[in-house]
Amino acid sequence: MKAPASAQRRLLDLNKVDTTLLRLAHRRKHLPEHAEVLRIQAELATIDDELTAAETAVADGELAQRRAEADLEPVRERRARDQARIDAGDVDAKALRGLVDEAAHLDRRIGELEDLELEAMEQLEQATTVRDEVAGRRAGLDARLKEAVAARTKVAQQIDTEAKGQLAVRAGYVAEVPGDLFALYEKIRQHLGSGAAALVARRCEGCGLEANASDLRSYAAAAADDVVRCAECGRILVRTAESGL
Repeated sequence: MKAPASAQRRLLDLNKVDTTLLRLAHRRKHLPEHAEVLRIQAELATIDDELTAAETAVADGELAQRRAEADLEPVRERRARDQARIDAGDVDAKALRGLVDEAAHLDRRIGELEDLELEAMEQLEQATTVRDEVAGRRAGLDARLKEAVAARTKVAQQIDTEAKGQLAVRAGYVAEVPGDLFALYEKIRQHLGSGAAALVARRCEGCGLEANASDLRSYAAAAADDVVRCAECGRILVRTAESGL
């Protein structure tokens, strides 16, 4: 294959742009800001489970308190009715003794139920405190997630802007390279990661290997418009004044 020496040298500029684009793509894929977003999301998943358990405990506590209140109310009402009959004095002595005994029994029962109600209230208060603390931590994590997403978006946009500029430069370089030379460059680049390299001080900058005497003679003997490839790695080898030929 033949191509003007200027077009071959332009491949080195194209290669620099492609290397930059690869670096930008790698950087975008491995953003520390993205790792932070994932870490916070994992924390949120854990705390959501914790919050669900805390909310369930509050709901159970509220139910227990309502049950305690519901159990206590009819006993208090019956005690009040008995006391009203005792105070009215419209029953005989035997019935009065029965009312007094029942009132004493109801007082004991009311005391037991009030203890249960107080216990339920304390448990509900404790569960509510835990729920509010977990909810507060979750709100803090949610705020941090929004900040992390915003930071990631900002950096990603900066990288995308830089990549867009590099693509525009690349398009200009591609326009200066003959189609068959560019096709060969792309084929090699897809396989090796870079399609062209300069020969500097008798060494290929693509694979880093120094050419042997036989290959150097071959490179030196080739016409300026001959497209030479590295005998070691196969990249298009661009000869310059620094090649040492």
